[in-house]
Amino acid sequence: MAGGLKEVAYEMAGSAAELRLTDPERIWDEAATRLRAEIGEGPFSSYIAPSAVRADASGRLVLVTPTAYARDWVRRNALRRMNELWLGLDGLSRRLDVRCRAEFGSPAPAISASGPSTAAPAIQPRATVGPVTDGPRAVRAAGLQDRLTFDAFVEGPGNAFALAIARQTASWAEGHFNPVFLCGPYGHGKTHLLNAIAWEAQRLRPNAKVIYLTAERFLSTFVRAVQDRQTAAFKESLRSADMLLLDDVQFVGGKSSTQEELLNTLTALIEDGKRVVMAGDKPPTAMTDIEPRLRSHLAAGLTCPVEPADRMVKLAVARKRFEALGRLGLVSGEARTEVLEQLVDRTPGSVRELEGAVNTLAASAGRRLSELTADEASVLLGAALRGGPERRITVDEIQKTVAEHFNLKQADLLSERRTRIIARPRQIAMYLCKQLTTRSYPDIGRRFGGRDHTTVLHGVRRIEEMMPADDQIARDVETLTRKLRG
Repeated sequence: MAGGLKEVAYEMAGSAAELRLTDPERIWDEAATRLRAEIGEGPFSSYIAPSAVRADASGRLVLVTPTAYARDWVRRNALRRMNELWLGLDGLSRRLDVRCRAEFGSPAPAISASGPSTAAPAIQPRATVGPVTDGPRAVRAAGLQDRLTFDAFVEGPGNAFALAIARQTASWAEGHFNPVFLCGPYGHGKTHLLNAIAWEAQRLRPNAKVIYLTAERFLSTFVRAVQDRQTAAFKESLRSADMLLLDDVQFVGGKSSTQEELLNTLTALIEDGKRVVMAGDKPPTAMTDIEPRLRSHLAAGLTCPVEPADRMVKLAVARKRFEALGRLGLVSGEARTEVLEQLVDRTPGSVRELEGAVNTLAASAGRRLSELTADEASVLLGAALRGGPERRITVDEIQKTVAEHFNLKQADLLSERRTRIIARPRQIAMYLCKQLTTRSYPDIGRRFGGRDHTTVLHGVRRIEEMMPADDQIARDVETLTRKLRG
């Protein structure tokens, strides 16, 4: 089969041909991409990305997590779906087990793909590095993505100031602002800048303790520490940092004990002259869900806006992403200007969405990239591109439309009530939010009364399972989708 991201084998089932992969590394790459989209960036970066698929001594495939806590989380929340995705792609019908690094022991032998003695190396964590723990001041890099560096960041009018401050912070320069707060809409570079700061800071000071966390991971780790009576160790692990980088701070809103702990941590670090950099979807002063004292501390340093990228920046981002994929041998040649322009013009959302469209096109075109016309690119991308100036649908609009359809109040969908007359419409609303918006599971949960992302994931899957068997639910979803799309 010519070109493309994947080498594939076809297995015939009756008269239909199903696409099957045999190389474990490629299977994991595809399965992880789908899982990331389903469970959201926060949980994926915290628990899945720092892990690696390896083969044990008996040849069984194992997802190796950095910690026992990550292993337990994967078993509870992701292993079943991970195996569904894996089995749907694996031509050899293998299954994944999960173990932590301490259980797995020494590095595993290479995983062999089927076919004539073609060995694939043990699968490394996808675009991340695991934590380094040799020494009390070791760098903590769990959750960082190795492609998100300053060199890979595209500067534009909307992010130039934030980029300059990020570089200054990463250089350990004296006279720094503390804390630095990056704010702006989802998917336009805040996480990229936090990752870049971490990589550069640890490059310049290898012995410094640099900690990168999402707010969700801060929350889950703190809750676990309280349950295990390990709060002293938790506090020490953070307050001994030389630099703390905290992403998606808005998710601590409404959680009083977590906010109190975060406030105490920030106070301790800043008083000791340690660096603190945070990111959120709005300026600290606009975070009304956050307790005033913490909000005041967040706003006490320097707030740097990261504004949506303009067309020229997006073109540069798309071109740079294709170049990076080319260096990995996944595409050949350069995309034509008209192809890049179509990608940008028909992906009006965030830079993250644009990169997703680039990845989709790269996977489809492979080594034909330089020959591809705009029309051919449109066919290959299909639903990944939005046709023309499509109206953007909001979570609030979905909630109001669903409530009206089922003769409920919008507040009912956000309430704690779990009666069937409310729970099912709530699950339908969550399903529509995942289908019709770019919001992650954690973000949707926050907009449904502060629910956990696993509740949203369960609701979405429940509707997916019921639609083929329940005509009424299928009709409700179809009617609501048509109404929302106008």
